[in-house]
Amino acid sequence: MKKITLLIVLLVSITLNAQEKENTPPQDVDKKGEVKINALTLLAAKWIDISYERLIDEESSFGIAATLNTDTAETDLNFAITPYYRRYFSGKFARGFFVEGFGALFSARDNPFIFGTNEKFETGFAMGVSVGGKFVSKKGFTTELLLGIGRNLVSSDNNEAYGRIGISVGYRF
Repeated sequence: MKKITLLIVLLVSITLNAQEKENTPPQDVDKKGEVKINALTLLAAKWIDISYERLIDEESSFGIAATLNTDTAETDLNFAITPYYRRYFSGKFARGFFVEGFGALFSARDNPFIFGTNEKFETGFAMGVSVGGKFVSKKGFTTELLLGIGRNLVSSDNNEAYGRIGISVGYRF
């Protein structure tokens, strides 16, 4: 009788363990890094915007984005380095709706819209908040939508606000 009970307990524990592994999506197993490129800014503004995000746990992550303008004659931004922290609000591992706090060190033209143009680039530092959503495929490919705004903390006549916008594609590894 003891052998049969032991055998039943062993089979039940193996079955429960196997079910737990099947319910874990493959993109969430031991994958803590993501690399992304912002397709929206690349196509619309000719900015190369590349991000790396490190997943802390199922609800939070931190990362850094680097933006470089390839055509400064068209837009005022020269470059930006943007570290950020995200908090996710879905029941799934680091995906779904999120809120982000960010800081941005950037260089931009301080153009007055009415009184002419200024060719001098000025450095600014902004802090702000973004909201967005992240979708992850079973193979680990990611798509992300992002919209945010921040305040430039450095004295400037025209660059008082700093915006973040994006439709990014990437890969979780």
